[in-house]
Amino acid sequence: MSGSIAATVSADAEEKAAKARRLMDTGVTIFRPDTCVIDAEVEVGPGTVLEPYVQLLGKTRVGARCRIRSFSVIEDCTLGDNVLVRQSCVLTESTVEAGAKIGPFAHLRPGSEIGEDAHVGNFVETKKARLGKGAKANHLAYLGDSTVGEGSNIGAGVITCNYDGVNKHQTTIGKGVFVGSDSTLVAPVTLADGSYVGAGSCITKDVPEGALAVARARQTTKEGWAAARRAKRQGPGNREQGAENRG
Repeated sequence: MSGSIAATVSADAEEKAAKARRLMDTGVTIFRPDTCVIDAEVEVGPGTVLEPYVQLLGKTRVGARCRIRSFSVIEDCTLGDNVLVRQSCVLTESTVEAGAKIGPFAHLRPGSEIGEDAHVGNFVETKKARLGKGAKANHLAYLGDSTVGEGSNIGAGVITCNYDGVNKHQTTIGKGVFVGSDSTLVAPVTLADGSYVGAGSCITKDVPEGALAVARARQTTKEGWAAARRAKRQGPGNREQGAENRG
């Protein structure tokens, strides 16, 4: 490493260390500050805890009494008070209101607005999505170009199909809506307040207030089919050989 590069790296490390000291002087707890990256314009409220290997980048604003767990990267975001960001989350150009819980392993892409006390759980991705107060998407979901109303629940594996190959389209989910696991919502589509979507549904039409929408094939059960198929695959010769092998 050349002298000029080494000097730049050293100066940057000292600047980051000084920033961490200033935050700790104002009541921020930083575990292992030598492992954290905190840019100069970042603001963090008192009582907030930053665990090791956290990165706060750009013009990020973090409220009071938050906890940012290890390996999370937050860039140009605004977080309200009492926000919990669990391990290994990536947040970019998004807003998270007071009391919300994010992660672990969640990805908030630009334009995401997470409401007060809302939950965005493990392996959930949002993009230009607004979640109302107390809304929950706790598992393995994608919410893009969408609005989720207050108190609604988004089940595991739910996807908003927002892109038709040319244009992006909006999904609107009202208040108190329940979307069952492994459902696809093909935008543009609206789920009105209090509606339900049965698990495994592909929704292509608007769902009225208080209605249940189920869009999946009816189950067919054929008794004895599996046993007959195994017998056919074995054949007479294979059955004799099987008998010999069994002794």
